[in-house]
Amino acid sequence: METYRVEMLQIDKHFGGVHALKNIDFRVEKGTIHALVGENGAGKSTLMKILSGAVQKDSGIIKIDGKEEAIHSPHDGKRCGISTIYQEFMLAPHLTVAENIFIDKLTQGGKWINWKNLRKKAQEILNRLGFDNIDPNMRVAELPVAYQQIVEISKNLMNDNTKVLVLDEPTAVLTFSEIEKLFGLVRRLKEQGVSIIYISHRLDEVFELCDKITVMKDGAVVQTVDAGRIDKKALISSMVGRELSTLFPKREAQIGEVVLKASHLTCGTMVKDVSFEVRKGEVLGFSGLVGAGRTETMRAVFGADKPEAGTVTLNGKQRLFKDPKQAVRSRLGLLPEDRKQQGVVLDQSIRINTTLSCLKKVERFPGWISDGKDKKTASEILEQLQTKYGSLEDPVSSLSGGNQQKVSLAKWMAADCECIILDEPTRGVDVGAKVEIYKNINDLAAQGIAVIIISSEMEEIIGMCDRVLVMRQGKIVGELEKAEITENNLIHFAMGG
Repeated sequence: METYRVEMLQIDKHFGGVHALKNIDFRVEKGTIHALVGENGAGKSTLMKILSGAVQKDSGIIKIDGKEEAIHSPHDGKRCGISTIYQEFMLAPHLTVAENIFIDKLTQGGKWINWKNLRKKAQEILNRLGFDNIDPNMRVAELPVAYQQIVEISKNLMNDNTKVLVLDEPTAVLTFSEIEKLFGLVRRLKEQGVSIIYISHRLDEVFELCDKITVMKDGAVVQTVDAGRIDKKALISSMVGRELSTLFPKREAQIGEVVLKASHLTCGTMVKDVSFEVRKGEVLGFSGLVGAGRTETMRAVFGADKPEAGTVTLNGKQRLFKDPKQAVRSRLGLLPEDRKQQGVVLDQSIRINTTLSCLKKVERFPGWISDGKDKKTASEILEQLQTKYGSLEDPVSSLSGGNQQKVSLAKWMAADCECIILDEPTRGVDVGAKVEIYKNINDLAAQGIAVIIISSEMEEIIGMCDRVLVMRQGKIVGELEKAEITENNLIHFAMGG
């Protein structure tokens, strides 16, 4: 009988009083792509952190190629051939792409570094991965999030003895063309005998790419099955413990007058003469490739970046905002794509995060917050969003990704916004939480709030939006009404067909 590449047997883990992993048995065969799926908080990332050595198990055995290994640190994990790419990148933002790729080798071979050779090798690696458009001399902080992901992958593949590659939500920030390149790379690694453990909430990708699927729920394995022996509906039911009637809740759009109008906006090199409007009760989608200018357009509208030209009108009044503070006072909200860096203050309480945008609303008198109003406002909105948390005083970092996103959304609901911009609203969120967020978005629209969604998930754009604008190279190149919003049409405009 052939030995498994990875065997994790009777793995148990507690965090304080929380039983995070309950005697898990998990096996991965050599040269296979094995999906690990489940809702946020199911234990997937914890299990993989134990495999890589980032977290210590309480009990259990780990075997690599049939040999029991003591993995007590990330160094032990790398020694055993385990490379892990987490959702949160492990990059040095102020170093260059080349320096990040070779960061583990910079101190090897003496104190002198051949920088020219380093940059050349970095470019060769990027070319081999199919991303020759990334400049190895650029600082990582200057790269779009999607390209930072590629740098993270490149850095991890520098481990020459890689036997197991763990990918945790690797496509969350990639466009479909970049995803295809990544899939090609993963398949080549599989052919070379590398075992890939693939964590993703994007189930279409799981079925396209993976050989086997293991489902986790509440710290336990529910089942392991060949990908060809289960369908999407049954897989979702296994993950959430119930059937979901539909991923995208139905609604009757009641679209009213124009709430927000942007005219001839130009900002830097990414926003070029952009004009659009969104109406009361409408869900307007912005689609396009990474780097098309969608996020930059909304930052200019919100006052986070200063446009060189153009105007913004809110409820008939011209309001070209000098900063986000002015936008918030005018009841415009922006949920940013980078939840952890810009959407929430991770170390602060759930209560504080929820009411950050409406402090005057919860004041007892100027400068003094009323604890009663503060808690009442936060708890009512979080309950409306069906947010799962222990105490309002718990830090946001204690929540799952889906519940962190709900706190970020609650902040803007508390501000009584008339228009809310949602940039990648379900990135890194499990399928059950996605449905809840979609219901929340529909509820906002039903209340007459104008909603703008930026999303790289075509399924989300198609399922949620009343109208879609497609951007390419800083310009709006296509407009699609509800009946015209199809995958083919979105790709046609995004790719310049």
